[in-house]
Amino acid sequence: MKRGIVVLSLFDGMSCGMIALERAGVKVKKYYASELDKYAQIVSAANYPEIVRLGDITKWKEWKIEKPDLIIGGSPCQGFSFAGKGLNFNDPRSKLFFTFVDILKYYKPKYFLLENVKMKKEFQAVISDKMGCAPIEINSALVSAQNRKRLYWTNIPNVTQPKDQGIFLKDIIETEGTGAVKSHGKVKEQPEKSQCLDANYHKGIDNHGQRTGIIPKKSFPLLKEYQAKNGPGAVKRYLEKSMHQMILENAAWRKLTPLECERLQTVPDNYTNHVSNSQRYKMLGNGWTVDVIAHIFKGLK
Repeated sequence: MKRGIVVLSLFDGMSCGMIALERAGVKVKKYYASELDKYAQIVSAANYPEIVRLGDITKWKEWKIEKPDLIIGGSPCQGFSFAGKGLNFNDPRSKLFFTFVDILKYYKPKYFLLENVKMKKEFQAVISDKMGCAPIEINSALVSAQNRKRLYWTNIPNVTQPKDQGIFLKDIIETEGTGAVKSHGKVKEQPEKSQCLDANYHKGIDNHGQRTGIIPKKSFPLLKEYQAKNGPGAVKRYLEKSMHQMILENAAWRKLTPLECERLQTVPDNYTNHVSNSQRYKMLGNGWTVDVIAHIFKGLK
């Protein structure tokens, strides 16, 4: 494939697939994208104007495209997610998985990749049967500052677990601060990794009842003096008590910024800054962790 591959990206979002192909060093001859969200399309077009946009996936039989070498996609997961309502394949959005399968069968590309959330074993078994392979589970925490476990069905060769890059939440925040998890008004922990980013992050607390945020260090007193005055363990006790209190009072607490969320997803800094912050949070939550996908795509070379 020295001349470059033809790619068909379904549920393309903001074109994380294209970023990953570039990062993996895979030459692309043509990249077709099917996506309906107008804000994701704006971001994609701002970064990759050369992408051919196909629109609605349900109109795929009308498409006039070259035969793809690679078909990729992350079909809507609301009906599969443990955090969802358990609608599984009866959810109209989840039924789009079968559209993905129909397209795969029609074009018969050399390679494919399907991403989705962790789900009940019976749902996973249906997808594995249709895809003709079992998934590999990869946690984005290996290549980013975010805990994000996802399933990947692919026939790309030699896919293994990525090497742990040792990236932590403190490494990606814009200002000095301490990470914490807000869980129903209480501090759950001071994490080394962020909780999984989702499309609801812009709203505050998510459907898991928790949310990673930052408490700025300037909110704390001079800690050395405090330790000396109050004895061993005083700083730890103070931080736990203070973070709990500040979160209860919504004081000195902030969400992760869109830039920090880009870094959680290993998307280039300011890649999404062509739309409102709310839309940036949504598409980043719906998107892929780019470095996981790039790791998988290295098998294409």
